[in-house]
Amino acid sequence: MKPIFLSIIIPAHNEENYLPKTLAQVFSFLEAENYTAEIIVVENGSTDQTYSLAQDLTHQHSNLRVLRNEKAGKGAAVQRGMREAQGQYRIFCDADLSMPIEEIRRFLPPHLDKDIVIASREIEGAVRYNEPYHRHLTGRIFNFLIRLLALPDLHDTQCGFKGFRADVAEDLFQHQSIEGWAFDVEILYIAKARGYEVVELPIPWYYNNESKISVLHDSLRMFLDLLKIRRNARQGLYAPKKV
Repeated sequence: MKPIFLSIIIPAHNEENYLPKTLAQVFSFLEAENYTAEIIVVENGSTDQTYSLAQDLTHQHSNLRVLRNEKAGKGAAVQRGMREAQGQYRIFCDADLSMPIEEIRRFLPPHLDKDIVIASREIEGAVRYNEPYHRHLTGRIFNFLIRLLALPDLHDTQCGFKGFRADVAEDLFQHQSIEGWAFDVEILYIAKARGYEVVELPIPWYYNNESKISVLHDSLRMFLDLLKIRRNARQGLYAPKKV
């Protein structure tokens, strides 16, 4: 069996409306590529038909795996998918596919070969479609806090499309402790602390008005998680291994 070049990890919580269409687009995209790939759906506490719909598709696609995660939270789902993936490059993407799947080519060799590549909706060249002003403003306020408390040189840590080389993913995700929405910040903070290069890539991004983020509740939770990241850093939990 050939080594797997790319793993696409899709965390899925109550995504019965989006997941079948998303997977159809992913399968169609991969059929046109000349490398081996796997898709890993990590179902995460759904109360709808997300798991059964994804599981049914495994009978049609041998490169699809569906995992049922016991821990709650998007971060926990991504962590499990990353740690079970076998690809030389590992990308996680949101189940609503708000970034066109074809953009993945720009995350990979020969276009780009970096430790970590993250999609950005904020840097020059990025385009947002159909996003209400109040949602954009809320995101920028949270990003201000992220830059103030954790990652001053990154413009968009929360876009749900990020790619890692396998060796980098295997190092970083074993240290992840945050299981909710702010896990992205923790992973990128660990990456910076351990000397990895993080590249922001401008993308076209399409707003989904069925977003599961609760502005008030999740913003508070994210702020507390930022404080947790700073505490972990002070305790040396993210430091590179001594050679």
